[in-house]
Amino acid sequence: MSSHVADYTVVRSKAKSFYPRYERKDELQHQTHYCPGCGHGIIHKMLARAIDELGIQDRTILISPVGCSVFAYYYFDVGNVQAAHGRAPAVGTAVKRSHPDSVLISYQGDGDLSAIGSAEILHAANRGENITAIFVNNAIYSMTGGQCAPTTLIGQKSTTTPFGRNPATEGYPLRVSELLATLEAPVYIARVGLGDNKQIAQAEKAIRRAVENQVKGLGFSLVEVLSPCPTIWKMSPVDAQKWVRDVMEKTYPLGVLCDRTAERQPRATPELTPSLERVPEILGITGSEAPRLPIKCGRDSITVAGWSNGNSGKHHAQAEPGATTATGAAVDLRIRVAGFGGQGVLLAGEVLAEAGLDAGLEVSWLPSYGPEMRSGTSNCHIRLSHEPIDSPLVTSPNMLLAMNEPSLKKFVSNVQPGGWILYNGDAIPEDCKRDDVHALAFPFTQIADQLGEPRVANMVILGTLLEITGVLPQDSVDAALHRLVKHSKWLEIDERALARGRELYRESKE
Repeated sequence: MSSHVADYTVVRSKAKSFYPRYERKDELQHQTHYCPGCGHGIIHKMLARAIDELGIQDRTILISPVGCSVFAYYYFDVGNVQAAHGRAPAVGTAVKRSHPDSVLISYQGDGDLSAIGSAEILHAANRGENITAIFVNNAIYSMTGGQCAPTTLIGQKSTTTPFGRNPATEGYPLRVSELLATLEAPVYIARVGLGDNKQIAQAEKAIRRAVENQVKGLGFSLVEVLSPCPTIWKMSPVDAQKWVRDVMEKTYPLGVLCDRTAERQPRATPELTPSLERVPEILGITGSEAPRLPIKCGRDSITVAGWSNGNSGKHHAQAEPGATTATGAAVDLRIRVAGFGGQGVLLAGEVLAEAGLDAGLEVSWLPSYGPEMRSGTSNCHIRLSHEPIDSPLVTSPNMLLAMNEPSLKKFVSNVQPGGWILYNGDAIPEDCKRDDVHALAFPFTQIADQLGEPRVANMVILGTLLEITGVLPQDSVDAALHRLVKHSKWLEIDERALARGRELYRESKE
């Protein structure tokens, strides 16, 4: 008896626009991390198919902001840009105008697009930007715990409307698609749902059409997708899908609200912005009248009190605390403080910035922390200078304060030659040692514990930094602490922790 293998045809397979494996988590890299019954996975699949079918994978750029939408870059093998909360249309406008041949897709949730991002989406639509917006509406803030959103239904309960949304106090649900459909510029606006298989089929067609409109250069398109959120709604996946169909649709009717694809002509490709060097020529300014281009700052010129971070790596004599500089040179401290959430990383940076302001310096403070969860990684950028600050970003610090080993390993290679590394540990790990920087390791958390409170380790390490640099007067540091720390108990122990940190550095030199 001979075996027979029947011929078969693959009708559906994983979209090429997806990564082969999803590295969101160490385990289960063959599947998405979304909750069972969540609509994001379905929408991802429809969007990926549209990208594949239109043959635009190498041209597509996906903008994903804060919220559950932020995870899109783990799944789509396209150009990915993460934007600040609500700013995806603005970022997308900049990307599209600078790369007009790209296919720009903004992927946003309702807590993002209809709340903090409402002005961004309104003006992008009103300008008729040639981008495509996918608007995932589950009528709630999902990632942050289920607060009332602009799209929450009347009577719907949330953590901030435990008795149900009341129009008298929370207003009415915001119908974004209807609002945008009143504008003259948008070419296509549709609302679809994921309430059953028929709705899902219609949703896939709408998403493909919205992307195709952009490929044809027709202008702004938006597809609003009513999506289930079983976890936050506290429903089973089946009941959540039914709720989309039987409840949400009554407030947000499905259908095409605007379709000008038949009458709209392709938009002319905008002329690229001229280079900076051409600006004087365009303005008719020549010779000595021409303005000078911005000067690039080199790290060799950066000197702070007590040390220099030039290529020589030499350690200069220590300045007295409170001295402006050891050599009279201008201050340009570029500091990165990094650790886990809860280690006081951001507060340490705030104290430096506030003290710098009090001392009459130019300052900037920029926090940076993971969007996924609390107690994740946290770091901040601080700059103190006598000169105006061109950017708050500190990509090459001359001072790194690492509160844990992961932070040290992440940023150690970025420290400028001749700079300083302060590490919260017994010793610098072998794979983090560098011969061209100054490095000190102290168990700052244990030292803080000896003072009676391990949570002031951030102030101990900050005191060591202050003693090394000698840039900020103690009066300015004290004034900053009094503004930022309101409780007298914490103020007293923070002051002792700063003093102990200064002592640590002096003791290390003996």
